[in-house]
Order: sequence, then structure tokens, then C-alpha cells
Amino acid sequence: MIRLILRLRPSAGLYCPRALPAGPSTLGSRSVPATGCLRRLHCGSVSRVVSLGSNLGHRTTLLRCPQLAGGCQSKRFYSLPPHQKVELPALSPTMQTGTIARWEKKEGDKISEGDLIAEVETDKATVGFEMLEECYLAKILVPEGTRDVNVGSVICITVDNPELIPAFKDVTLDSVKSAGAAPSSAASAPPPPPPAAATAPPPAAPGSSYPPHLKIALPALSPTMTMGTVQRWEKKVGEKLSEGDLLAEIETDKATIGFEVQEEGYLAKILISEGSRDVPLGTPLCIIVEKESDIGAFKDYVETGVGDVSTPPPAPTPTPVTAPVPSAAPPAAAAAPAAPRKGRVFASPLAKKLAAEKGIDLAQVSGSGPDGRITRKDIESFVPPKVAPTAAAAPSPAAARAAPTPAAALAAPAGTFTDIPISNIRKVIAQRLMQSKQTIPHYYLSVDVNMDQVLELRKELNEEVKAQNIKLSVNDFIIKASALACLKVPECNSSWMDTVIRQNHVVDVSVAVSTASGLITPIVFNAHIKGLAAISSDVAALAAKAREGKLQPHEFQGGTFTISNLGMFGIKNFSAIINPPQACILAVGGSEKRLMPADNEKGFDVSSMMSVTLSCDHRVVDGAVGAQWLAEFRKLLERPVTMLL
Repeated sequence: MIRLILRLRPSAGLYCPRALPAGPSTLGSRSVPATGCLRRLHCGSVSRVVSLGSNLGHRTTLLRCPQLAGGCQSKRFYSLPPHQKVELPALSPTMQTGTIARWEKKEGDKISEGDLIAEVETDKATVGFEMLEECYLAKILVPEGTRDVNVGSVICITVDNPELIPAFKDVTLDSVKSAGAAPSSAASAPPPPPPAAATAPPPAAPGSSYPPHLKIALPALSPTMTMGTVQRWEKKVGEKLSEGDLLAEIETDKATIGFEVQEEGYLAKILISEGSRDVPLGTPLCIIVEKESDIGAFKDYVETGVGDVSTPPPAPTPTPVTAPVPSAAPPAAAAAPAAPRKGRVFASPLAKKLAAEKGIDLAQVSGSGPDGRITRKDIESFVPPKVAPTAAAAPSPAAARAAPTPAAALAAPAGTFTDIPISNIRKVIAQRLMQSKQTIPHYYLSVDVNMDQVLELRKELNEEVKAQNIKLSVNDFIIKASALACLKVPECNSSWMDTVIRQNHVVDVSVAVSTASGLITPIVFNAHIKGLAAISSDVAALAAKAREGKLQPHEFQGGTFTISNLGMFGIKNFSAIINPPQACILAVGGSEKRLMPADNEKGFDVSSMMSVTLSCDHRVVDGAVGAQWLAEFRKLLERPVTMLL
């Protein structure tokens, strides 16, 4: 495991104020851009984490993260002394959550400059935190071993004076979240007049006047899941729930997974309706109560913060495009493209990701967040500006005849197409396959295999296991032969891990299965030690669960080698795309009768020949090694009895 150190190092020449003058203008809560330091701004009892920053280095022990600059929002505690909240930063470009592996300091310990306070396990490595300023650890909010801690979550609190530590004895992570839940936009708004504030008391926090209840939040159903879609609710409001009941079906970035209830009670309120897309992790989905009589109390319950999640509007009905009528003088108020913002553009990581997927220039988007920060809602509601027609010289007659009118180029007859929404699974398939093709140096090796002995042995074995309702397929033999070939040529049973090549000692074969929502690869674990009957049973059960959308994450995540078989569709041969981080995938075509030279009276035999193509990652598997694997694979299938050795 790689261990890196994160140092919070102030940038040279960057002025970092230690305090702000007290006054109304400093009471706001906002993010202040910075590029290399941790600023602590105090105003009375208000403390704010302003920003963290650094850069990624490969040959040193420093892990630097420039994306953290300006990314931390302030938190306000009016009843606590001055303090600093340490947030979990993004320690790698793809990191969305982390695990607190170990705390190196205890509550009350003094932290000197350069001391290691914690180790965080990311999706890439285990990274250590170092502090470059002296302070005291007042409160640990996230205990050791906590998994899937979201980036930006407050993990601990530090103070400058050890006498302030007792004040944080009863502070919890929930109290930190509730204290920071006030809308940050209120910071930039002018303070309301005192009479209006007196006549309009703030609304009570949700749940303060409700019977005891349990909020069910959207969990992470896969390691890479950041949001999900509520496909269907299996229970209705008012129904009784028993432990293990299926509550809802959630579409993740991998598959559609059933969400089971872990507590008994009654479904009092559904907060996220069916069909709601891109629901962030941790969003409350529903409310469960213990007593049936408490259901009515939640009839009008509204959860704060759920307003951003909504069911997508129906696709607009296509309308014919008509050619614009030219006017002698266009109005002065004609739409003009919005001037792009100059300087640095602040946007949330999710907003940047959505903008990249949709091809939106962030400089043209107006942010609704603090200090103009661009959020997901801004990207989803963004409408590209239309360029206003400008006066131009009249084109020549030849150019006018050659260039079609814009209406002719854009017009599409109504009813000639259908826009199909892209599911989360299809998005992930597109992203992973594009990533594979763009980043992995593929090469392909093909060979023909004589399947006569396999077909004969299959027929004999099926007669033996007919009473057990087991029917062996050719694919079962291919899986077994592939697993044994991976043991003999372990380079093909390896994974590219960026810094090392991981050679696996067990063979978990991923089998590509086509479903209505997309391709998925359930795994036959330990295929090298399983018999043909066990492999057949596993494949049949996994394929059925895949098509019903009931695969669990551990049943399709991982694998060391993949097989994709299109022979049943009459495909002779094809080249498959590698499933990273695996190094190889075998594309299997169909069998066909061919005339083969033979030492007999006729001089030939009619044999069933099958074409297979091995796609290899040249970073891991050289051409000669791939050819060696195919030779072992062909030998095992052409003499299937040797698979018993």
C-alpha cells in the first residue's frame, strides 16, 4: 500500500490574515479563494475554514490538491469559542469518499508543526495528514474505521488554546452539520429590519414537533456510486414493514438493486417520488415510524434540502422549425450572448462533471451559490445563449444557392425520432468503455479451436446429469478452460494498478450478460477450482438475477478475467473492449463446420471450429505471452480430458 503525506503548506507571498475586524460585514459565511494555506478567520465566536490547497507530486512525500482551493464553505458556531474545523479534502482526482484509517493524535493532544494527525485511505492510496501550524485537538468527529466519509465533511475540530478544549466535549457531528445547514446565501443578503425579524419567527426545524421516527437515507450501494435513481417503491404509505422486506428499487451506476428494510415499523412518508433521478447519497428517502397511529402526523411533512431532487419533466414534443422572416431592422433588445465571466470560475465538483458531460462552458453559466459559485442546479437549468443576427454583406447568388438555409438544416419532421433518456447504467458503460479505449493500448490475437471433443464430452456428461436438471453448455467448458489457462499463464490474470501490476492468485471470471438496461458482468468466483456443474449452476443463477436487476454489488464488482460470448447470435468473430483494471478479455464466436485436412482415405474431416479473439493490455501482457495463453486455452478445449488433471 502506498503511503503519502498531505502537508498544508502556506504559499509564498500569500497574505493569510489571522483575524477580521468585528463588524456586520464580517458576520457572513462565505468561501474565500486561496491557493495554498489554511486560513482561520475569527469574528467573536464565529470561526470559518476558508480553504485548503496543494499540488500533486509523484516523487516526493507531498500530496498536493489544487482543487481544494476555495472549496470549503464556512461553518458558524455562535455558542462555541474560536476554533478551526478540519474538513476531508479530495486527496485524488477521482476521490469522492474516504476512510479514516487511524487517528495519530487523541483529543486534548498538542499538535506541533509537522505532526501527523490522521491517516486517510482513499481510492488510490493511504494518505497522512500533517499540520503546519501549532494547535490542540479539541474534538474528533469521525472515529477510526469510519468508511465512505464524503469529501468536505468535517472530521475534527482544533483550537489554539488548550483551555478551550472542554467547551467541545459534547459537540457531535450532527450538531456541526445542523449548525452549518443555514443557507449560505443569507450571508450576502442585507440584514432584515429588526421589526420584520421580530414579527416573522424562523420556522421550527423539521422533526422538532413530530413523533419518534426514523429517516431512511440513500446509502452507497456500490463503491463508485455518488447518486441514484428511485425506480420504484415496493411499499406504499401506511403499509407495515417487516425486517428484510423490499422497500424500493434503486438504480445505481452499476445495476438496479433492491433496497431492503432493516427495521420493523410503518411507512409514514415517501420523500423522494418514483422516477427521481440523480438523488445524492445521504438524501432522506422516506420516514418510518414504530406506531401506526403516528403515520398521520407526517402527512404534510417536508424535508429541508430535498427540494433539489425532482422527477425529470417529460420530453418536449418536437415542433417543426420554420424559417425566420427577415426584418429590415432587428430590435435593439435582440438576444445577445451573455459575456463570459473573466477570471477564475468557482464551481462544485459535481457541476464541473455535469458541465464536461454536456459540453457547457462554465464561463457562460451564472452561479447561484455563495459568491457566484456554480452548482448542479445551475448546470441543469442552463440554456445556451442564442447568437443574435448581425448585419452582414449580402452573399453572392452562387453562395446563396450553395448554402442551405438554417431552417432546412435544423428542421426535422415531427414523429421521425424518439429521445430515450440515458440510464445511470448506460452512462457508466459509456464512460468506462471510452476510458478503456482511450487509455489502454489494446492489441488482438485470434485463433481457431477444434470443438469436436468438447461437443462429444458435453453430450455424454449431459446424459449423466440429466436427472439433476443440469444442462452443461459450451460456455461452461470455455469458462473452465479460461480459468485453467490463467493459472498456467498468470500474466493474463493480472491487473494494471497504475503503480504496480497485480498478479492474482485466484481466477474470478466475469461473464458478460446482456440485459434490457445494458451490459453487466457477473462473476464466477474461483472458477479454477469449480467443476463444470458448479460453473453451469452459477452462470444460470447470475444471468437470471442480472436480467431481473437483482444482482448484489459484490456479485458483479471485481473479477480478474472476462469472457464475452456472442456465438449464440451467429457471430463468427469479434474484438471485445477490455474491462479495466483487468488485462485481458476473451471474445468468443460461434462454431461452424469446416473441412480440415486429415490422414484418412478421404484426406479431410468435417470439424466444428470456433474462432476466439483475445484482447490484451500491452502494458501488462506482451504479444508472446498472449499467444502462449491462447495455446494453453486451445490445448485444453481440443483435449478436454486434460482439464481433469
